[in-house]
Amino acid sequence: MGNFTDTEKEFNRRCEPIVNRILQGAYAISPQLQNRVNQAIQDELAKMRFEKMQEICKVTDRNLICYVSAWLQSTQQNPELSINDNDMNGFMNAIPTLDRKKGLDLFLHTPGGGVTATESIVTYLRKIFHGDIRVIVPHMAMSAGTMIACASKEIIMGKESSLGPIDPQYRGVPAQGVEKEFRQAINETVASPNRSLIWKEIISQYRPTFVGECQNVVQLSDSLVTNWLKTGMFKASKNKDDKAKKILDELLNHDASKVHDRHYDYERCKKLGLKVVALETDQNLQDKVLSLYHLYFLSIYKLNTALKFIENQNGQTIMLVGIR
Repeated sequence: MGNFTDTEKEFNRRCEPIVNRILQGAYAISPQLQNRVNQAIQDELAKMRFEKMQEICKVTDRNLICYVSAWLQSTQQNPELSINDNDMNGFMNAIPTLDRKKGLDLFLHTPGGGVTATESIVTYLRKIFHGDIRVIVPHMAMSAGTMIACASKEIIMGKESSLGPIDPQYRGVPAQGVEKEFRQAINETVASPNRSLIWKEIISQYRPTFVGECQNVVQLSDSLVTNWLKTGMFKASKNKDDKAKKILDELLNHDASKVHDRHYDYERCKKLGLKVVALETDQNLQDKVLSLYHLYFLSIYKLNTALKFIENQNGQTIMLVGIR
């Protein structure tokens, strides 16, 4: 069941008899019946996800927590689609039933989010699992998601997987972009004073201290990821400082990445020096990881208010819902 079509067929095969039993003898679908059908669909999707998680755990002999956002299927700017402080509740719900000696595989699909929320999550998980964390990226882990990947000891990626520039956001705006724009305003105004009126209109949109706060966010991101790389995947390396610098010179450099949503695939991540493992090297694991990702895609498609899933292989789950 390694592709979406097969995953959907399997779901339909399992769910159709359940729905038929609920609707048996009904001449019309009442709101109550529709609610029962919707709940049956949600329950069967969850059951299939947990089955696939357990299959992955049998292959790896490690714990698995899935953090999956529906941001690619959203047309709204709902903050719950991104990494935020509410996510800690999901991780705290998932941890208690896990065997902490087995380490953690974090199945990660996210657009990124808040730097301080990311710091809290990484600090918590590293403490619980003593740094024995791998990140599995089935599709995309962008921005703060890339920060989390850099905090692991190893990143498992497929050919279709991508990380992104760290390029931290502050209040929904690329912080380095603000810094660059402010420097450009100063340079152009000094060189051509007549441009000051144009830049005044632009800079006046920033509230007081905004530029300084953007600078602080960039500096914090640099400090955090440098430390995570040096104490995680490069812990045993003699030249850990140089390796961390090379990675951040690309991923935390707006001039290098150019755009916030630039994609860095497996080959590019490997070239940067990140410890990445190709998912394709283990076809059994690859099939199970992709099948699980397709189940999340199907779950998001079938459950049109689902925003985010945080769940483990034992069935502890939090599904955030809202407008997307």
